[in-house]
Amino acid sequence: MIITSAKNEKIKELRSLSSKKGRRDTGLTLIEGERLVLDVIRSGVVPDTVLVAEWNTTAGAKLDELGVKYVTVTGEVMKAASDTDSPQGVLAAVKTPSSEPPEEYPKGLIVALDRLQDPGNLGTVLRTADAFGAAGVLVGEGSVDPFMPKAVRSAMGSTFHIPVWQGELKTEIPRLKEQGFGVVCGHLAGEEVLPPLPENRVIVIGNEANGVSPETAQMCTLYRLPMKGRAESLNAAVAAAILIYKLSE
Repeated sequence: MIITSAKNEKIKELRSLSSKKGRRDTGLTLIEGERLVLDVIRSGVVPDTVLVAEWNTTAGAKLDELGVKYVTVTGEVMKAASDTDSPQGVLAAVKTPSSEPPEEYPKGLIVALDRLQDPGNLGTVLRTADAFGAAGVLVGEGSVDPFMPKAVRSAMGSTFHIPVWQGELKTEIPRLKEQGFGVVCGHLAGEEVLPPLPENRVIVIGNEANGVSPETAQMCTLYRLPMKGRAESLNAAVAAAILIYKLSE
């Protein structure tokens, strides 16, 4: 069987996953690209739907090896369902992981995001947090949706490797502190020497243009990355990567 019409109801549903409303209504997240789809499936996630373009026989063969059922579609239908300008010929819809903050946060390093606006930056932070063994990422209010397609693509599978919570920092940071976490914000007004921190710690990454909000900063110890050159600041994802590395030691 091959789907040849973009008006097919399943294709319409997949196309809706590019919007937050569509993801909320269906409980599904869209993932695209052969590497990402295979990585997520191999990590144990069972897809709701997998589409493979009729020309992508390589992806079809790999899915066959994994015993994963998929639907073959024409190139035009794949383009209609895709969130990208140049589809790679394979995409899937998977159940969106729960993003409810836990009653008790797991021990270790937690990365909190304060109004991060760029989905590429958010995805990169998720991937970095995963790489350095963070216990999870807390996405604060005012940040982009971590399950939007571009953020998921940038995270390269990490969205499904570690917990991703969504909540209000004004509520969650005090709870983290009550549970024994030390909280540090990357901030231009901070000290250039990290204070002694407990084993359980939080690093807060702020908005690309304005940094951490004053309300959030008041709840944190402020830390500024020492920079020897003339640049005043770094891209949010780059700064986050350095801070995550330093605090994961």
